[in-house]
Amino acid sequence: MSFRGAIGHFTTITKHRHAVIRHCKKAGIFWQGLHHDLSKYSPTEFLAGARFYVGTRSPNELERDEYGYSLAWMHHKGRNKHHFEYWTDYNPVERKMRPVKMPLRYVIEMVCDRIAASKIYQGKNYTDKHPIEYFMRGKPTRVIHPETSDLTEKLLTLLAEHGEEVTFTCMREMLKENKEY
Repeated sequence: MSFRGAIGHFTTITKHRHAVIRHCKKAGIFWQGLHHDLSKYSPTEFLAGARFYVGTRSPNELERDEYGYSLAWMHHKGRNKHHFEYWTDYNPVERKMRPVKMPLRYVIEMVCDRIAASKIYQGKNYTDKHPIEYFMRGKPTRVIHPETSDLTEKLLTLLAEHGEEVTFTCMREMLKENKEY
């Protein structure tokens, strides 16, 4: 781990986290946003992130390339409910691991996270279409509850077609109605 990697990683995750907090505030889940990704500062995640930091790709991808898995990612997804990967459980009837439908507030945080990540990685090239394009590229291989996937796709499409103001307003309204999706 280099000093440059540690500083770069710290700067990137902090910039990303602050963007998610701003988005969560606009979406109506400010307190939840304040807790977003705090595990990235833990030794398990931070040290790997600093070691594999390049600034243009997720350090988890590079750790996975080297070892065949990412311990930092496994740690992260197991502690952060805004990741659909957190929402899996053993189905005793099928005797298999299956995706579980995410609660609405975590879907909304996940959308805020996706928007912020796109902005960080795309920089000045970011458009409101980037988050849905990224989401759709992974759709064929993603193991996610179908209703969670549909809602995420709906919200990211709304962003692409109508922008942030409409999307964040829609998310706030969904939370106020407190209905299941």
